[in-house]
This record gives sequence, structure tokens and C-alpha cells, in this order.
Amino acid sequence: MEENKFDYKQFIGFALIALIGVIWYNSTLPSEEELAAAKAEKAKTEQVITQTTDATKAAVIEETTLDLNDSTQLAKYKSTSGAFGFNAGKVSMDDVTTIENEVLALKVSNKGGQIVEVHVKGQMVKGQFEKLVTYDSLPVYLVKDGNSSFGLNFTTAENRVINTKDRAFEPTYTENDSTKVLSMKLKVAADKYLEYRYEIKDDYMIDFTVRSQGLNGVVNVSQPINMEWKLKSFRHAKSVTYENRYTDLHYEFDEGNDSYLGQATDEETINDVTWLGYKQHFFSSILLTDTTFKKATLSTDNIVDSEMPEKDVKFLKQFGASIPLELNGGELNYNMNMYHGPTDYDTLSAYDRNLDEIVPLGWGIFGWINRFFLIPLFGFLGTFLPAGIAIVVMTILVRLLLSPVTYKSYLSQAKMKVIRPEITEINEKYKDDAMKKQQETMKLYGKAGVSPMAGCIPALMQIPVFYALFMFFPSAFELRQKSFLWAEDLSSYDTIYQFPDGFSIPLYGDHISLFPILASVAIFFYMRMTTGQQMSSMQQPTQEGMPDMSKMMKYMMYFSPLMMLFFFNNYASGLSLYYFVSNLITIGIMLVIKNYIIDNDKIHAKIEENKKKPKKQNRFQKKMQTMMEQAEAQKKKNGK
Repeated sequence: MEENKFDYKQFIGFALIALIGVIWYNSTLPSEEELAAAKAEKAKTEQVITQTTDATKAAVIEETTLDLNDSTQLAKYKSTSGAFGFNAGKVSMDDVTTIENEVLALKVSNKGGQIVEVHVKGQMVKGQFEKLVTYDSLPVYLVKDGNSSFGLNFTTAENRVINTKDRAFEPTYTENDSTKVLSMKLKVAADKYLEYRYEIKDDYMIDFTVRSQGLNGVVNVSQPINMEWKLKSFRHAKSVTYENRYTDLHYEFDEGNDSYLGQATDEETINDVTWLGYKQHFFSSILLTDTTFKKATLSTDNIVDSEMPEKDVKFLKQFGASIPLELNGGELNYNMNMYHGPTDYDTLSAYDRNLDEIVPLGWGIFGWINRFFLIPLFGFLGTFLPAGIAIVVMTILVRLLLSPVTYKSYLSQAKMKVIRPEITEINEKYKDDAMKKQQETMKLYGKAGVSPMAGCIPALMQIPVFYALFMFFPSAFELRQKSFLWAEDLSSYDTIYQFPDGFSIPLYGDHISLFPILASVAIFFYMRMTTGQQMSSMQQPTQEGMPDMSKMMKYMMYFSPLMMLFFFNNYASGLSLYYFVSNLITIGIMLVIKNYIIDNDKIHAKIEENKKKPKKQNRFQKKMQTMMEQAEAQKKKNGK
């Protein structure tokens, strides 16, 4: 190993570097004259900064009294602050103003002049105030914690883009015995401003005005003024899936027509819009306008994470609207209304603004049955009966009303059963001649006074009522949080057993509901009775190549109750209660008809008597008979 020795050359090199460093440092030190000059320059700079700060403060104070007609002031303001929003110097962005009545409470923020909280406190029921809460007993909020934003976007004359939701509005609150008014102004000067005016009386409807004064020349009229309103809908009900199914965006357009966006993510541009509503199943936020919106771009987005546990879901859908506003004489002037309250048919229809269309009652005859029969009937019963008992009583009345239809259907099946032996005889006699078999069967029907369609038509007549009820129960606000027996809320599913966390049966859910089980059992016995009657009255055996109808009926007898069991497990328990009671009553009516009203011997005697009478055919029967005879003649001719 080489021995380390002292290297005098390296020592001399380091010594020279150190000497150079000392000489350079001493040569760069400032002289006493230079130090004095530097202190003087620092004092001068501090004085300039102080003067500039004082000038800026003065400009902020001066904002509230700026006269736009004074070119000197205007130029000074533009050089320091921009061109809009002179409230910034005297209005706190964090302050809010509360405006409320007995059923509704709003908080309006100085920032943006917009509503930042909507609390639906309750409703008047039978002359009494009833507090409204969510499924977990919390207050009902439609707007809270930044889930909504409202503002105007426009361009100034200096081509600066302004978004009012970020600007400071000045509040002015007044009230008298019946009306409370909050004016929010974004001022340019004392007589030049943009104003949002909120006026609330004694219900859920708010008078809302957007207007401007003296902004002609401040706003660039060649650029659009867009009003934007966004809202994320809160979850209020126990079942996320069920509530989300009835949460959507509705709108009215083209002088009274109404429509809605689908459940999935969707966006549409609609012309001539008069109102738009963000419906959250049992609660809605609606914007109405006296001046038709010429165009509105509406959007909805389903934001529920299907993989998230229901207990963690807070929001259901994201709604949005972008609406260009038109100037009139260089100014804005839109008289509008805002509704924040229950999605209740009676409440909404009372405003006479077509708002009841937001309640999904069905189209055509289904909606008519709900509007003019079921809703008034249930409303009447609900005035003196609890909700559950009212459903039972209404079900009894509906089934009694439809009992003649049930009787006609059962009587037709009984007649078909009586002539069944004769039909079998015809089928055997003409088993090789389908045309002749059909002719003889039609003759037998004519002589006996029996129509195979007589049993189908009464059944079809019940479908509109069945579907109307299917639409009524999920939309009936009166059922919300009303209990009956073991069901805590008739507008949601009942639960007799909750599966462990994380366990769920596909298509069925994470719980067991009892009312759907009872309804499924009842419909099984009902179908067993009707299917047996129909199978015994079938007019002919299965033809080759055709499906076996008896087997299909047997499958339906088991499949229908099973489908109801799965489908209704997450539906409103009030609907399952109706079907359970309805099927029980129908079974009872059919047993009474079978055992005490219909006499097969009398029916057979009546049929035999009808056979002896000359039967006059109607035009349709004559035409069918002629067509059959022509077809038979053609067949014989071709056979030759």
C-alpha cells in the first residue's frame, strides 16, 4: 500500500485560493457614502408603498358612490377595480339573510344573491301543521351545503366576463303582515344595479324577479346573458333505488305541453319553456316564468354509485339548466316564481299553472282515472280515516264497483264450460277438416248465445284501473311516512327482516317485505281459481304445431306470483297492501258468484232454449259466415 505523504504543491494551491477570496471580498464592500445612499432609497420606497395602499383604500370606499356620468371617476375606477360589482367595499360575502313563513325557510347569501338553503318545514293537514322529516327523522332540505348554484353570466362593455354567483349583493329586507320581501342588489351605482327580488307569502311559492336598472352601456348587449341553475338532489327516502326511479327533470313548453328527461344521463335543448322542475320524488324545486324562455338547455345526470352502500348515498341526480335571457330596452326584466315544496297533486294543482303534470299519474285514460276518481276518493277517505284503513276501504269500493265486470267474465266462462262437451264432439267429428270445424263451432256459439270474447272484454276493462292504481300509490304524498300495522311508511317498503350488511339477493334486495308475500299468496289462489275455470272452458284441444295453452296457463299461475314477490319487494307497501286486499276480495266475490249466483243447470237450460230460437246474425257474423262458406267452396273446387 502506498504511504500518504505531505504534498506541498496542494498546500500552495489552497493558500492561493484563500488569498484571492479575501482580496475579492474586501474589494466589494460598499463605502460609507454608498451605505448612506442605500438607506435613503429604502425610506423612499416605503413611502411610495404606503401612499399606494392609501389610494387603493380610498378607491374601495369611493366605489359605492361612483357616478358613471363622471368620466374622471369612471376612468379612475376602471384603472383600479374593473367594471362591475361596486358592493365589494361594504358588503360581506359571508352574510346570509333568512326569509321564511310557516311552511318554508330560505337563506339567501350576499355572495351571488342566491338561495343557499331551503328548508321545507312542514305542511298543513286538516287545518293542522304537520312537520316534515326525512326517513331518518332529519329536517327536509332541498338546498344546503353548496348542492345548488344560481347566477347570470354576461360580458361587460370592456369585454370582462362576469359571473354574478361570485359577486357581492347588497340585501334589503322588508315585511308587513302577510308578505316578506328581500331585495338583493349588485350595484354599479346607487341607481344602477342588477336586482334579485324574493317575495314570500304563506305557502311554498316564491315570487322571484330578475331585473336591472341603468346597465345599458355597462353590459355588452351583443353577447348573450345566460342564467344558470344547477342542483344536486338530496336523498330523502329509505330506498335509494325506489326514490331515484321517481327523481327526474320535468318541463313545460310550447303553450302547455309537458315532458321530462330520462333516468339516464341526458341533455336536451328545448324551445319556448314556461317552467322547469327538478323533481326529487316527494319534493320538487320548480322555476316558472311569465316571460317564456325562448330556449333552455336542460341536463340530468344519475350520480348514484351503484357500488356504494345505500347508507352512504347522499345525492341522487345532478340537474342543470342554461337559459339565455333577452334584454328589453337594454335592461333585464323577468317576473318569475320559485316553488320549493312537496310533490303533492292537490298542492301543485291549486296554483293552476299545470304543475300537477310533474306528478306521474299516467297518460290518457290512466291519468283521468287518477285525477277524477282515485285521488278525490282517497282524499275524501283520508279526511276521517288513517291512511292504511283508507287504502283498505278504497280497495273494497273499487272491487265492488268492478264486481259486475267480474260477474260477466265468470258467467262467460261458465257458459263455455256448459257447452264444452258439444265443442269436443265437433272437434272429434271434423278433426280432419279445420274449416268445417270452425264453421260448426261458430254455429254452436250463435245458437247457444255464447261469445268466446265475452270473458276477455271484462278482463280488459279492468286493466286501466289496475294501471292507474299502479301509478297512484308511488306518487301519493299522503302516504309518505304514514304507518299501518308493521309498515312504518306506506310510501316505502315494509321490512320484517333485514339481511346482514353486504348481503343482497339480486332483483330482490337486502330485506324481506311481508306485504308483497301476502299479495303473492293471494294472487296465486286467485289465478288458481280463474285458470282452472278457463282451462275447463277451453273450446278445443291443442292443434299440432300450436303451443299447449293449458301448460302455459299453469306456468303463469306460478310465474305471476313469483314475479310480484320479487318486483314489489322494493315498492311502496301501500301498493302491495292494495293488491293483497284486492285479490282477497276478488276471491270472495268469485266464490259467492260460483256458489250462490251462477247455476250451471239453469245456464244449460237457457242455452238449450236459445238453440231452439231462430238466431238473427249481425252484419259481422254474416260477413264471417260468408267468408267461411266461400273458403269452403274454394277448397272443394281446388280438391276436384
